[in-house]
Amino acid sequence: MSLLRSVCVFCGSRHGARPSYAEAARQTGAMIARRGWRLVYGAGDVGLMGEVARAAMAEGAPTMGIIPVHLLRREVGKRDLTQMVITEDMHERKKVMFMNSDAIVVLPGGAGSLDEFFEVLTWRQIGLHEKPIFLLNTDGYWDSLIHLMNNVIAEGFAEPSLNEGYQPVADVAALEKALAAALS
Repeated sequence: MSLLRSVCVFCGSRHGARPSYAEAARQTGAMIARRGWRLVYGAGDVGLMGEVARAAMAEGAPTMGIIPVHLLRREVGKRDLTQMVITEDMHERKKVMFMNSDAIVVLPGGAGSLDEFFEVLTWRQIGLHEKPIFLLNTDGYWDSLIHLMNNVIAEGFAEPSLNEGYQPVADVAALEKALAAALS
């Protein structure tokens, strides 16, 4: 009997400016299902969140969505998931998502996705976990963030090891290869 591996996906509740973002979200959801992994995500049925979940579900992946009560209407909480957890606030949402995953993937997104990325990266930096964190850098979306991280290091606010806490990947094929290696 194999242990079900779970991949947490942080991503936007909007589609963004480029169709490639939604396509990458759909490919990510389908890839998670194809690999026999469970999707853990923010439980929304809008934006990239909805795209990744619908694609994972269409291919038969178990899905776990976590959403705070105040976002149920705004993010259109997806009710047909394998498991749905409603939290009191955003802090609890991030904690439950993190605790129920073996790896973290960050797709394009806004302030919420950045908050989620920095929280799990900070936890990793201070030794609270060793879960792999991947930035899906669709069409160079995260290039500015990667540049900022290098600047933080260059300006003496972090050790070079900060960049070892996450791995940028260019596309879903590279993400699949990296996740498979990390979760084996």
